[in-house]
Amino acid sequence: MGEHDVGSGMTRRRMLGIGGTLGSMAVTGLSASAAMARRPAVTGALLRSAIPLPPPFQVPLPIPAVLKPVSTAGGADRYEITQREATVEILPGVRTPVWTYEGTFPGPTIESRSGRPVTVTHRNELPVPTVVHLHGGRTPAASDGYPTDLVLPEGWPDPGHGGHHRGHGGHGSGHGGHGSGHGMHHDPRAVVTRLTRDYTFPLEQRPALLWYHDHRMDFTAPAIWRGLAGLQIVRDDAEDALGLPAGRRELPLVIMDRSFAADGGLDYPALDPTLRGRLGVREPYIGGVLGDVILVNGAPWPVHEVDAVRYRLRILNASNARHYELEAVSDDGRRLDLVQVGADQGLLAAPVTHRVLPIAPAERYDVVIDFSGVPVGGRVRVVNRLGSGRTREVMAFRVARKAADGSRIPRVLSGDLPAWRRSDAVRVRDFSFRAGRLHGDHGWVIDGLPFDPARSDVTVGLGEVEVWRLVADVHHPVHLHLVGFRILSRSGRLPLPHDAGLKDTVALRPGESAEIITRFDGYRGRYLFHCHNAEHEDMGMMANLEVV
Repeated sequence: MGEHDVGSGMTRRRMLGIGGTLGSMAVTGLSASAAMARRPAVTGALLRSAIPLPPPFQVPLPIPAVLKPVSTAGGADRYEITQREATVEILPGVRTPVWTYEGTFPGPTIESRSGRPVTVTHRNELPVPTVVHLHGGRTPAASDGYPTDLVLPEGWPDPGHGGHHRGHGGHGSGHGGHGSGHGMHHDPRAVVTRLTRDYTFPLEQRPALLWYHDHRMDFTAPAIWRGLAGLQIVRDDAEDALGLPAGRRELPLVIMDRSFAADGGLDYPALDPTLRGRLGVREPYIGGVLGDVILVNGAPWPVHEVDAVRYRLRILNASNARHYELEAVSDDGRRLDLVQVGADQGLLAAPVTHRVLPIAPAERYDVVIDFSGVPVGGRVRVVNRLGSGRTREVMAFRVARKAADGSRIPRVLSGDLPAWRRSDAVRVRDFSFRAGRLHGDHGWVIDGLPFDPARSDVTVGLGEVEVWRLVADVHHPVHLHLVGFRILSRSGRLPLPHDAGLKDTVALRPGESAEIITRFDGYRGRYLFHCHNAEHEDMGMMANLEVV
């Protein structure tokens, strides 16, 4: 089923029961919403660009620059990143203002080693407060990017009473409402800094593809949309020794959709475009904002020249709300195997071969693709089976030459995956992810409650194993901070082939339930779990997780 822009006959939001029936959907629960949803291809509404769009496969695939550390002394790497406005060329010949990490879109990649600590000093020169979260990181709570732990820009008014303020020559106190015209949540535990903040990541974790992005209370979706996202790769010696494609044959692919205004700027349906006051998006888009331009590493429908050998594709869906079903198709109609070697939290135990790979917002998949059977001069398109029209295309590879290939895909990739069993779990919890009410308006809720930073939702003991049962009304990619988990079942049946390995984000489809198992180890403190549809997240679909 394709997409509809708002206003066309049977629109996406009416199909999803968003809008007038949103309240009743929350009351009547899953049966009605599942019937209304009929497993649509996407949850959200399409925002159409008001500017002519380029043809696909003209722009070369950019590779994000690797950030250089300012120091590597003392067994730790130190980095500095300035968050600032910049103007970049995304569409050919068009200048687009964006919010950036270090002036680039997406931000620079941080290369790191498992067990070697990284400290990143972020400096906020943007017009609004920011927060940085390393998604997939096993991070102490003080550096995890809790949504109220704001870094205030110069001249931003103090958030008011309560809370406590920390460091870097600032003054002021905690968090008394973050200027939202909606919630005015008070968070006495918020740690607010002015201008700069050090985030320290011990990286005592498996090698994996992580990403860092803004996580500011109520305004995560528009901040990511404007450009605040980048990759951090964790490596170790054991993975390096496997012989997987490496060097220029390892490609990071950050996939995201965007829409463009007539002046070339990024369009986004924020209720308050300054992102200073009222949270949320215009009514048609409360299910999620879907762009009509597919970007990979910040370029529209790019093309990349490859040798006729194996490549390792490290894929991140950094879209706010768009789901993809990716397949690689040669010009003569053959579908190439996508051999999955890694998931959100690193290597699988053994490879899994796919022809079609579904990927929800915030999920990562490591796949190896072999171009050796494609004739020189041939092309392989990466297609999104959930898209229609222009959003059906993602990018293309052009096979330029024959070459030697010393890479391999070992039958055993990793022997260190946790083997938690149901019998290890000290408890089972149930959570529902559904439409609901947020301050008297449309929102998204977990177990009927919109997010409140001052409320304790779930308390777990450090080291305890739990099974969580999650159930959804529409598409909800559910992300847990701090820990990775295994997917035990979907709607009472076996997990799907792409559920292998250790995950930190599980994509729930309309009307679907899933069981996950994890051990809450690592660090004590206050963390989150939430929907990673960024519009849902901003409109209440988060909850507190206390590790004690």
